[in-house]
Amino acid sequence: MGDAGRDRYVGAGLLVAFGLLTALVQVVDVQPVGQNGTDVGFATFNTWFHELTGVHMLLYVVTDWLGLVPVAVCLGFGVLGVAQLVRRRSLLRVDPDLLLLGIHYVTVASAYVVFEMLPINYRPIPIDGIMEASYPSSTTLLVLGVMPTLSYQVKRRSGNPSLKRATTVFVMAFSALMVVGRLVSGVHWATDIVGSVLLAFGLFATYRFVVACIDVRTRTT
Repeated sequence: MGDAGRDRYVGAGLLVAFGLLTALVQVVDVQPVGQNGTDVGFATFNTWFHELTGVHMLLYVVTDWLGLVPVAVCLGFGVLGVAQLVRRRSLLRVDPDLLLLGIHYVTVASAYVVFEMLPINYRPIPIDGIMEASYPSSTTLLVLGVMPTLSYQVKRRSGNPSLKRATTVFVMAFSALMVVGRLVSGVHWATDIVGSVLLAFGLFATYRFVVACIDVRTRTT
């Protein structure tokens, strides 16, 4: 099985797992332990973990601001795509993997909007006095939905091994810092983070699979 085949099954499996978790978090061990007595699934585990880590608002603020990094990555690839469009004078002549990357980013953003509009649960604590939707963690989804694409694109577009290694190390370290930081900051339930990890990696693996399919088609034409 090639990389495309693995990505197909990994992506599908992770997205199915996310769907299953989303269903389970609404029916398993649901208790009114959230803000203002709102319901939280896997309540025993989630409250135990929340009490274990406590709340660290400085960590929340730092990870919130660092969320601008993946936004900058999105903008950077957007500029690259627009530059190709202007230079080549046709949307169809823009690199297919860049067009698909734009679709991937829109999908990640759309998932965020959907779960903001249809909250599964709310954060353990109010943010600036406001109850905010918490599942899945939007910052975690943004980071893991965007940062791996930076490493992937650099590997595709650069012939410099040192740059490839440095980018991969940076992406892995930054992503780990953000996920762990968000997990222990106390502004999300643990299952919010797990849901984001499943969804983000599922979407990324699916993006890689579609790009690989197009690469194969391009080589055979």
